[in-house]
Amino acid sequence: MQLRITKSLVLTILSTVLGGLAIAAFMLVGPPKLLAKSESPDFCASCHVMGEEHAAWRHAGAHRRIRCVDCHLPNGNPVAHYVWKSIDGMKDVISFNTGLVPETIMLSPHGEKVVQANCIRCHEATVARMDTTRTCWGCHRRLRHRLTGTISFR
Repeated sequence: MQLRITKSLVLTILSTVLGGLAIAAFMLVGPPKLLAKSESPDFCASCHVMGEEHAAWRHAGAHRRIRCVDCHLPNGNPVAHYVWKSIDGMKDVISFNTGLVPETIMLSPHGEKVVQANCIRCHEATVARMDTTRTCWGCHRRLRHRLTGTISFR
């Protein structure tokens, strides 16, 4: 089997690559503060069915000073951060626009790993001598958005 490279194939590939680069450049240096705005909690709450979670976050003590992306996206590596921001954002857009948003929003297994890693990253000195194989929110139940301000025995 021989791959035949035609002029139209080269133009298609070139236009796709250039289009992708243009979109990336627009997102990085386009409208002022677009990227920063897309990482704000108000932005997250504006297009999600996250009203209760957003309200709970606003009343969650010290954690109300941090953004959703500080807990819910990988933060050790900027490339991983923006790759997962894109993946999670597209999943959210698709589920929201298709009406397939679950009644109860739960962390995915990947999301649990990310949140756990971010808890440990922020509270490194505190958890240095603790068993970190259990999830932080297993003991700190009031940190889960829907349970903020309540006591849960689940």
